[in-house]
Amino acid sequence: MQDEAVRSRRAVLKAAGGLAGLVLAQGCTKNAIVPVAQNLPVGPMPQRLASAAVPAAPVRKMLAPPTVNAGLFERAHAALQRHGGTVRKTDRIAIADFAVDSAHPRFQFIDMYSGIVSAMRVSHGSGSDPRHRGMLDRFSNVPDSNATSEGAFVTENYYIGKHGRSQRLVGLDHTNDNALMRAIVIHGAWYANPEMIAQHGKLGRSQGCFAVAEGDLARVFDLIGEGRMIYAAKV
Repeated sequence: MQDEAVRSRRAVLKAAGGLAGLVLAQGCTKNAIVPVAQNLPVGPMPQRLASAAVPAAPVRKMLAPPTVNAGLFERAHAALQRHGGTVRKTDRIAIADFAVDSAHPRFQFIDMYSGIVSAMRVSHGSGSDPRHRGMLDRFSNVPDSNATSEGAFVTENYYIGKHGRSQRLVGLDHTNDNALMRAIVIHGAWYANPEMIAQHGKLGRSQGCFAVAEGDLARVFDLIGEGRMIYAAKV
């Protein structure tokens, strides 16, 4: 009988302890501070990629196509070699040649096997061209600079945001590694449409994004897809 009484008291104490723990856990949950993301685009955010995590894959060497700046192509090819472990698809790359003004097709999509190039216009950031001359003056990786960043990017997932369907980019170099945080993406925009050339002789400016004509966006997504490299520079 004494043993049974002891066991009974132990059971009561154990149940009371479990109930107290449950109440405490609920109280912690209620009082926990949960960060709320503000103005984030729809869709899962990709993780920041570490270019050194995987050994670089060999990339086929080819000469610069005739319509592509040879020096810029060499730099892009070197970046593709350097980031081969992060860039999942190396059959095609895009080069944004910001030595060219915005009135001309300077967003070049290059097939690394055939050498075929498809080119379209692309806007640069207002912080890169404060006088709105249609030429990029400077790059920046600083948040809120509204400037275009220099270097290699890898294309990531698509989402629907304030500009409609858009594509996230992850910066792979120290000159653009804030791209994801700055929401530097590919999107279509009215100020990148061909009518801007007829009316103003140049495209409008973005907030640092690769903004293309609304009618070109689907083609851009078809050409670049996910997991490929974009290289932006001025040589």
